[in-house]
Amino acid sequence: MTRSAYDAVVIGAGPNGLAAAIALAQAGKSVAVFEANERPGGSVSSAELTLPGFVHDVCSSVYPLAIGSPFFAALPLAEHGLEWIQPDAALAHPLDDGTAVLVERSVQATALALGADGAAYRKIFDPLVADWQELSRDLLGPLRWPRHFMRLARFGWQALRPARRFAANNFRDQRARALFAGLAAHSMLPLENYGSAAFALVLGAAAHALGWPIVRGGAQKLAGALVSYLTALGGEVFLASPVRALADLPPRRVTLCDVTPRQLLKLAGAELSRGERDALKKFRYGMGAFKIDWALAAPVPWAARECARAATVHLGGTLQEIAASERAAWRGYPARKPFVLLAQPSLFDDTRAPAGQHTLWAYCHAPHACEADLSESIEAQIERFAPGFRALVLARAVAPPRELERRNANLVGGDIGAGAPTLDQLFLRPTRRLYGTSKRGLYLCSASTPPGAGVHGMCGYFAAQKALREMF
Repeated sequence: MTRSAYDAVVIGAGPNGLAAAIALAQAGKSVAVFEANERPGGSVSSAELTLPGFVHDVCSSVYPLAIGSPFFAALPLAEHGLEWIQPDAALAHPLDDGTAVLVERSVQATALALGADGAAYRKIFDPLVADWQELSRDLLGPLRWPRHFMRLARFGWQALRPARRFAANNFRDQRARALFAGLAAHSMLPLENYGSAAFALVLGAAAHALGWPIVRGGAQKLAGALVSYLTALGGEVFLASPVRALADLPPRRVTLCDVTPRQLLKLAGAELSRGERDALKKFRYGMGAFKIDWALAAPVPWAARECARAATVHLGGTLQEIAASERAAWRGYPARKPFVLLAQPSLFDDTRAPAGQHTLWAYCHAPHACEADLSESIEAQIERFAPGFRALVLARAVAPPRELERRNANLVGGDIGAGAPTLDQLFLRPTRRLYGTSKRGLYLCSASTPPGAGVHGMCGYFAAQKALREMF
């Protein structure tokens, strides 16, 4: 350490922890970040998980909310090595007839491919895309009086509905229904749950307004750009420096924790009020993820060749099949045909693999802390839409929920969302104090606070603003 004391210490160098540290450093405060892992980024990191020369994103790869984050967009990250790549299409959703539905950057182009449901698609997404700039500022924040009340009210009226009902009521054809279901399944909620439609609406609108980009060189480059800018502001980052108790930290005025409630209780449980401890213990984690990374000898041989135009591919068939998959995982048993989210970044970024070869990853949702091996189910879904896929596999790295948690302690039971986004945990998470705690000067800045999961840094930004108001 270069200082004997700091204005602020941040625990965790994930995107929210780094965002909090940057916001504090921009305000002229001395900041140190302590990260348990040997590399920064948390779920925004990369490693050679399979073979030498194959760069895999350890957790996440595709970042519509990062490129559209009001905070990240205001930072000079391009000057610190960040380069975005926009695939031709945001998303592909293949079907069993050998065709695929694509989410193009243009709402109109996407709607044209949906035939009879094109008009309904435009009616839903045209207003959201037109209002995105203003709407996103209200969505990517805590519960508060919105700047644009009527826009948010119109969105909320649709968003609060169950995704399955929304798709069935608004679209007549299975193609549009399946596309909407795949978007909604990012919620890690049953599609029958109220509020699940919100995720499809936000991610669909973001695809048209912002694209679904990847980072040249891997997700680690985004984390690296944030660290580089923070250090340029005078902040310090200490890697391979786990914090087991608040007493381990140097003297400081405030502490911000990019951790989930379970870790916060371990760090500071004795210093929190009894009521707050009880509330944090009740915080509910969601279903887990089961992820596989592959090194491939060639690109995935999609039956629907247009799937090669997107970095993200949804494998799940129909609305009914996707709904059954998510419902099963939520209820505690693996689906026989799981909905699979797949990323193929090396099609658009030749720095990810040796010439002519490719990286690929995919995950499905699984019961929380699931111990079952879902590798066969995931590969069967890929083979279903890309016959001959298995013959291209050079190596694979399998990460069940417990392995994801081992890599990143915030992924409790494999929950990549830092807590189930049910309505009671969507706006007031993890407690009514939001970023604050019962201990003066101690704040929570992880995705367990509003606006929740996604790589956008806004949880960290708002936690930092609260600390600045209350303590400085």
